[in-house]
Amino acid sequence: MNPERLTREQAREQTRQRLLDASQIVFTKKGFVAGSVEEIVLAAGYTRGAFYSNFRSKQELLIELLKRDHLAMQAGLHDIMQGQVAREDLEDRALLFYSHLYRDNKNFLLWVEAQLLASRDIHFRVIFNAFLHEKLEHLTAYIREFSVRAGTPLPAETLALGLMALCNGVRFFYSINPEHVTAELVESVLAQFFSRVVFGRGIAVIERSAPVGLAGE
Repeated sequence: MNPERLTREQAREQTRQRLLDASQIVFTKKGFVAGSVEEIVLAAGYTRGAFYSNFRSKQELLIELLKRDHLAMQAGLHDIMQGQVAREDLEDRALLFYSHLYRDNKNFLLWVEAQLLASRDIHFRVIFNAFLHEKLEHLTAYIREFSVRAGTPLPAETLALGLMALCNGVRFFYSINPEHVTAELVESVLAQFFSRVVFGRGIAVIERSAPVGLAGE
């Protein structure tokens, strides 16, 4: 049987996703500045024309990669809230989710690249800051929902910014110095922060399995 023919919209989306996948590999390996459009289209099996019919620039492509990662992050946060569970179970889900975020170094490097670009490119800085604001608002909303579900009053806006900064910081140290800032140490830092500061618990013990909605990270 002949394979089902893709519609124009499906074919365009397939091309777009392949370009995104290829660019993630190229940027992770060579960096955003050094990675070229030519290398991206070669890896994806397309032409420069296909690239520019989907993206106006490498900067736009980078933002789309970050948005895709953000959607995956939202899915993980959404999974924490699924079902009617006790407060302690809800807290355990959040603890496990954040304690394993350091594992996703490929996407984290893209965020570092974007921050470096934003510090030097005023136009990109405006776009990137708008996206960060949206990301922060989404995280704040999840913390508010978590606070209501767990029955624990939490300063949502302050905690959202603090969590982003803490997670980025420990992931950065882990990515450049994993021999000294080990996986066990990173998990301990994140777990103790949540356990003591957010939940008011004692020392946390973490299962070393992938959390719900975070497989592969």
